[in-house]
Amino acid sequence: MSFLCGLPLLECVYCLGCARWVWKKFLYTAGKESENWGLADAGEFEPIPRICRYILAVYEEDLRNPLWAPPGGYGLNPDWVILRKNDKETQENVSPYMIYLDHDNADIVVAIRGLNVAKESDYKVLLDNKLGQTKFNGGYVHNGLLKAAQWVLDAECEVFREVIERYPSYTLTFAGHSLGAGVVTLLTILVIQNREKFGNIERKRIRCFAIAPARCISLNLALRYADVINSVVLQDDFLPRTTMALEVVYKSFFCLPCILCLMCVKDTCTLEDKMLKDPRRLYAPGRLYHIIVRKPFRIGKAPPIVRTAVPVDGRFEHIVLSCNLISDHSIIWIERESQNALDLMMERQRIMEIPPQQRMERQASLAKEHSEEYKAALQRAMALDVPLVYSPGSYGTFHEIEEGDDSSKLQK
Repeated sequence: MSFLCGLPLLECVYCLGCARWVWKKFLYTAGKESENWGLADAGEFEPIPRICRYILAVYEEDLRNPLWAPPGGYGLNPDWVILRKNDKETQENVSPYMIYLDHDNADIVVAIRGLNVAKESDYKVLLDNKLGQTKFNGGYVHNGLLKAAQWVLDAECEVFREVIERYPSYTLTFAGHSLGAGVVTLLTILVIQNREKFGNIERKRIRCFAIAPARCISLNLALRYADVINSVVLQDDFLPRTTMALEVVYKSFFCLPCILCLMCVKDTCTLEDKMLKDPRRLYAPGRLYHIIVRKPFRIGKAPPIVRTAVPVDGRFEHIVLSCNLISDHSIIWIERESQNALDLMMERQRIMEIPPQQRMERQASLAKEHSEEYKAALQRAMALDVPLVYSPGSYGTFHEIEEGDDSSKLQK
């Protein structure tokens, strides 16, 4: 009898607990996770809007007669495109991509487009997930994205080597959106592992911009390559926060709100210490740039700001319940908001009025700040017992000893 009397009380406690969780979740905003990060500098953020336009250009069939160019165009010269490959030419092993010589910025750009919802081949890459089963370079990665990256490297190895040798002072930039972001992340790591095939190109000349990336590499790899790989996330974008296997998400696309709610519950109930010590948990790669365009309880958009860090904990761990969580994944909106953010930075910092010598000094100072932040992130990871994280010998360089076909170990 007493048990029956106590049942309504338990139900009330349960309902109050659920209501409190929902209330807290709806109050959770994307700006909260990056509120303690530093503000990005115009000098470091300058390539990102341009990189977004290059990725957008991959969607065009004819670059001389573009159909989807943003205001001002893509800003590229069709005569500088070395090669372009469509789905047929890639044999559906990877999304379409192009290699572009950006002579204006002394840059060799490899741009890979994102998921095409009408292409079964793109889904095959995502469905070949084997989440947490593929060991690579001392960590764990998404299996399908790794295979796609390996295909690009095998197909274009000679082209990469020839162009790098022809332009020894140019940087080598890998850029991709969504599905393509995961591919370029792993392609960048593969190139760094095989630098001897490309004339021993210096690590500091290689960089990667993963725009709205999927969580594709384990935390130790995300931190170890943070000097090279940069992830760009617009406000509430769901994909960098999606810890559930991607095949589950895309198979249940029409039930996405339900899936996202289940993920919210799961991530809320998982202790952060357990997350960090799980070597198979995948993360958004590298240094993070978070573009904030909306603030809580504000009607309309706020002036965009960009925060950046190499965080160990709090790397977009929670889904944000927002009506913009899908639209913020669009490359078109990311390009537009990143350009708006850069324009504001330029206006505030008056970077164009800075003399060249002072601009070079600022770049050197920024590199030093990033170096210190990078080392601090690795040290914090070691203090938190993140598996397979090792201290670098110096910023931007690692001494790797092969332990097998798919793993390596770092030493001081």
